[in-house]
Amino acid sequence: MKIIKESSAFLSNFEVLKLLKELQSDKPKSGKHAKHVQNLATVSYETVTYLEQTACARQSEENVQKFLEEIRALPFTLTKVEKLQLINHRPTTFVEIQLLIEENEERLSEDDMQTILDIVERTLPPAQDEPENAENAEDGEMECE
Repeated sequence: MKIIKESSAFLSNFEVLKLLKELQSDKPKSGKHAKHVQNLATVSYETVTYLEQTACARQSEENVQKFLEEIRALPFTLTKVEKLQLINHRPTTFVEIQLLIEENEERLSEDDMQTILDIVERTLPPAQDEPENAENAEDGEMECE
């Protein structure tokens, strides 16, 4: 196999999950490559198991498209990788945004970060065990202190 263009595209967790599920639904191959297929099946199974516990399991193409449309309409720009990180990690706090967006102190105000959080909350569904509202999570943390 020859690599023609390394890192030509990045995939979101949603796209990886969708691809792996499609591959798993195909009939298994037999023959001299059966050992490699078995190893691939193990890695695929473990990856799908992990991804199904994250927010990407509840995402759809429409959710992702709506998110990207709203992010593009903002007065500031984010890189493709930053958008991908936001989709994959679905941040719920300013700290998470600060970890995902490079040089955010210079590029984004608090209002900008709040706008991103609002878009994420409105367009990307949370993981099943994730609280619906970030404020509820913060309140819960304060009660434990």
